Order: sequence, then structure tokens, then C-alpha cells
Amino acid sequence: MAQDGKDNAADCMDYANYPDYQKNLERIRRLRLLDDDFFNVCFNNDTECTQFLLRILLERDDLKVINATAQHSIKNLEGHSVILDVFATDENGIRYDIEIQRADSGALPQRARYNSSLIDAQNLPSGEDYKQLRESYVIFITENDVIGNDKPIYHIERVIKETGADFGDGSHIIYANASYRDQSRFGRLMHDLCCSDPNDMHYSILAQKTRYFKEDTEGVKGMCKIFEEIKQEGIEQGIELGRVQGIEQGIEQGRVQGIEQGRVQGKAEERENAMRRESAIKKAFRMLIDGKLTLEEIAAYTDLSLDEIKEFAAIASV
Repeated sequence: MAQDGKDNAADCMDYANYPDYQKNLERIRRLRLLDDDFFNVCFNNDTECTQFLLRILLERDDLKVINATAQHSIKNLEGHSVILDVFATDENGIRYDIEIQRADSGALPQRARYNSSLIDAQNLPSGEDYKQLRESYVIFITENDVIGNDKPIYHIERVIKETGADFGDGSHIIYANASYRDQSRFGRLMHDLCCSDPNDMHYSILAQKTRYFKEDTEGVKGMCKIFEEIKQEGIEQGIELGRVQGIEQGIEQGRVQGIEQGRVQGKAEERENAMRRESAIKKAFRMLIDGKLTLEEIAAYTDLSLDEIKEFAAIASV
């Protein structure tokens, strides 16, 4: 295994394809598993790491994960679709949505509820009895204690208020507080998720995976490629948003360049449209004063609406 990500990248990177590789290498060094893009890369298709994480969070050493996919998309034709950070299934068919959230606003209770509902809707085939619906877990790992009661972990379950008994619908929501530290398995896990240096991690399984993408030749190369793809995607999105909205704010890392380009292009098109409209209005007034064309014909020639032409006609007749 290589010891220096910078040297590895210099050996394997194509300077033409990755012009920002030095900047990307510095970003890689700072990455933590608590950064969602890095979390997704490290846990994608890695059942062993996902299983390790879930066993600690759920305190279940018998749990066996058979599938783990990052950026799992659940389409909703009638409403808002979602992309789950990591979606996993265990040998009993129980499903897990693991979400990394650094911003408190991204861990709203309503989001947990919505993710849970879409997971259920996707996984009860037509004609199946409701009793066949498997348990599901929506797990938010948050950088801060978003619940605010200074607890390491919060379990949200439906209960019958009058009796306090568990409702037993199989739906579970968990908030894990990544700011919590102690020497328990959970506390050490939270430390490792927030650690940028694999040498400082407690758990070798996480350290090895982190080290691969920070120090190994192929891992570093893959991360640089991801950064370039994110940047290109940001440029394309920024241009489109600039045309439609004129972009008020930036999106995030790697997308600033595209947003700025979109803002400039959007303003140019707005000015051009304004000038075109002003010219059309002037033409319409000249045609109205000339009186040779019907209002409908003037609307067709100028690409203005008939209602607008009628308003202009009323002004011109004054």
C-alpha cells in the first residue's frame, strides 16, 4: 500500500484530465466519514463495513447485511423522490436507510417520516398482505446533537399514548449523535466517523477503508475522478439554473464555477429578452396607430398576447 497520497497521485493522474488534482488531494486529506460524499464512496457495496456500523448502532452482533448500496434512489411518481445515502438489507429482509447529516436542517423529523414511508411503499408488492411488510430503520447520524437532550443515541418508536405500549408497526427511526465521545463501542465509532486521519481511528475496518481512498494509488485516483465529476455536474447544473433563476446563491464545493457562469449567462439572456419585448411593444403601437391590421394579426406579428394588444389599443386610442 502506498504511503503518500500526493506521490501516488503524481504517478497515476493524467494532468490534462485532472487539472485540479493538487487541490483535490488536499480535500481528500480533510475528508471524514461524516462527510456524506466520502461516506457514500466508502460504504457503497461494502456489506462488511455497513454490517459493522449497524451492529454497533443497533447493539445486535447477530445482524448480517446482505446488500448495501449508496445513493439508492426511490422514485415517487406522485410526489417528491428521495436518494438515500446508504440503503441496506439484512438476511431477514429488514431494510435500513443510513443518512449522514452534518447540517441540523437536514435531519428534520418530517424527513425521517417521509423516507420511512417511501421505503415501505417500495417494498410491499401488489397483492401482498400488510403483515408481510418487513421492519424498516431510518438512521440519521448527525454531526450535532439535533434532539438536544445530551444523549448518545435516540430511538423513536410509535407507542399507544394511553398505555405506553409499543404500537409494533415495525417502523424505527434512530438519531445517532456523532458529537458524543466515550470509550464505549458507540463512542469510539462516533470518534472514527469524525476522524480525518485513519491512523487515529479505533476500528481497523474503518481505518483500512479510509486509508484506501486517502493513500492507495487507485483509491486516490478514484476520489480525484469523483471530484472532477462533481465539478462538471455542478457546472452543468449551474448553467441551467442560471438561465432559469439567475442564481442567487452557490450550491457547494466544486459547483461555484458553474453557478457563476450560469448567473452571467442568465442575466445576458434576461437583458436580450427585455430588449426584444421592448421592440415588440414599439412595433405593436406603430401598427395600432397605422390601423391597417386587426388586433389578432398584430398579436401574431409581434408574439405578444392578444390581451396585451387590447390594452395597448386602449392606450393608443386615448
